[in-house]
Amino acid sequence: MPKIGMQPLRRQAMIRATISEIAAAGSLDVTVSQIAKRAGMSPALAMHYFGTKDKIFLATMRHVLELYRQAVKRRLDGVSDPYERIIGIIDASFEASQLEREVVAAWLAFYVRALQSGEARRLLNVYAGRLQSNLRFNLRQLFDEGTARQIAQGLASLIDGFYIRHALQDLVPDRDETRALVQDYLELWLERKNRLG
Repeated sequence: MPKIGMQPLRRQAMIRATISEIAAAGSLDVTVSQIAKRAGMSPALAMHYFGTKDKIFLATMRHVLELYRQAVKRRLDGVSDPYERIIGIIDASFEASQLEREVVAAWLAFYVRALQSGEARRLLNVYAGRLQSNLRFNLRQLFDEGTARQIAQGLASLIDGFYIRHALQDLVPDRDETRALVQDYLELWLERKNRLG
């Protein structure tokens, strides 16, 4: 007989184990048995909670996206100034928890998975849409609509690009310098606006 209240705990253990196994393998080429063993349960129990390996990956992807959403929310709570809110989004994107080796490995694996899975692609599109929407909402308070859209695209590209570079390259600026480089892009647009203004 299953223990009451264990399902959420076991699902979380499987998600954490999936992130660890992906990081260890450097890809999604991991088995349910490997994940279940790391989580301290049987493969049959793991399948009972998720149904398929793909559903384990998707639940893990949702978890990683939720961690990012919470990081952004923490930075934006109580902040009303649009400039400071944009800085908060940049800061959340490069905070230490987002650059942990296992979390980065999971993100990269899911980018690859999105090429093969419609559901994974949809989840990544949700992330990209939220990032663009948050940036555009605040940028529209500082710039006209067209310029806000252009700057949001540039900021999102820099955030994602530097994130991938942190994952794949050793010769990358440290986290604070990277964050400052992305912020500089915003500052250049603000300077341009003031010059033309």
